[in-house]
Amino acid sequence: MNALDLKHIDKVYFLGIGGIGMSGLARYFKFRGMEVAGYDRTATSITRALQEEGVDVHYEDHPDSIPEAFRVNTPRLLVVYTPAIPQTNVEWNYFVDGGFAMLKRAEVLGLITRDSKCLAVAGTHGKTTTSSILAHLLKASGYPITAFLGGVSENFNSNFLIEGEEITVVEADEFDRSFLQLDPDIACVTSMDADHLDIYGEKAVLEEGFRAFVKKIKPGGKLLVRYGLPLNGITYGFEPEADYRFENIKISNSAYTCDLVTPYGEAREVVFRKPGQHNLLNALVALGMAVELGAPLDRLTKALESFKGVKRRFSYQIFTPELVYIDDYAHHPTEIEAVHEAVRSFHPDRRITAVFQPHLYSRTRDFLEAFAGALEKFDEIILMEIYPARELPIPGINADLLLSKIEHPRKQVMTREALLGYLGKSQHEVVVSMGAGDIGAMVNDIKNVLIS
Repeated sequence: MNALDLKHIDKVYFLGIGGIGMSGLARYFKFRGMEVAGYDRTATSITRALQEEGVDVHYEDHPDSIPEAFRVNTPRLLVVYTPAIPQTNVEWNYFVDGGFAMLKRAEVLGLITRDSKCLAVAGTHGKTTTSSILAHLLKASGYPITAFLGGVSENFNSNFLIEGEEITVVEADEFDRSFLQLDPDIACVTSMDADHLDIYGEKAVLEEGFRAFVKKIKPGGKLLVRYGLPLNGITYGFEPEADYRFENIKISNSAYTCDLVTPYGEAREVVFRKPGQHNLLNALVALGMAVELGAPLDRLTKALESFKGVKRRFSYQIFTPELVYIDDYAHHPTEIEAVHEAVRSFHPDRRITAVFQPHLYSRTRDFLEAFAGALEKFDEIILMEIYPARELPIPGINADLLLSKIEHPRKQVMTREALLGYLGKSQHEVVVSMGAGDIGAMVNDIKNVLIS
């Protein structure tokens, strides 16, 4: 199927429609006037929002549950699936056996973005925040953009934005080598830490994947890379040698103030309101990509100050003099360390309780010591059992094993029910919940018991 064929599609069915990336595509096709429906295993806030927007979503894996209009194989119907859908899925096999046109989510994103000026954000950390900042900057600067985000922007209250189709902002996801489906005009690589070793096997192979992605940049395109990464491109960072850099960084009134240096000019006293040096770097590379596109620096720096954030990315749920509750998607040791640095810098001398739900048995096994080292920096650690996502259990790999590696006097494993009871009965100063699993669905419950 080529890009021209997409224009003749009038029905799109999603297997795994509740995924953050899949739901963004569903919203795109719905906006384009197509019939959209899909299946997911469980109801979530995302699927319920899609239903409110007129998308037919069901939760029973059975061909009879598929709306009748999507059961007939026609040239005008496309089935989009996520790599997380197992091949034992009954609906998956119905479409495969019926010879339906089927594409992975990443392939569809590649087709949608191919005829636009594509700005792609790659890296093992920071993709969602960086792409959300970039989309916000370009929208505020008047650019006709479409953005597919890996989280819900608090500025747009959505993971999807369409103001025009000349420019697209996307995340270039290294999982399953999805980013190789993109052909960006401007790209960045924020980091290349070892991750997804269930896919790549070892860090060297992951790095080869990033080098292959960089080669996909269109002729005459531009690459921005974190200073120090083994890639050739325009550099950004705090280092004096970086092409884009922040200098004179100060914290006041719960915000950063710093000077921005670019190859094209400087801006003084730029304000950014999201804690953590990792978020400062995300803002810096988003600014860099927008500048390289041609956006005026004065508009960009003004827009940066009004960036609100992304849900589940260092998202303040409670912020009072007595109690702070922050929720974050952190699910890798490097991300946990970044969250710790951010909390310590903005809330010094406060006792911090970390609640962490490990994500994937394989990731927990592969980074066991690193997880322990990152978590033991907090003042108290509460672990939940591992969220399996797409994986089957690995014998011996569980939360108790991770707990045994953490050298800290205040640590324990808790069930959901025990956690809520404990948080509701004890006194806390700063609570941070972290993880990429269903801990995100507990945020309101945690907030409510802390308030009560």
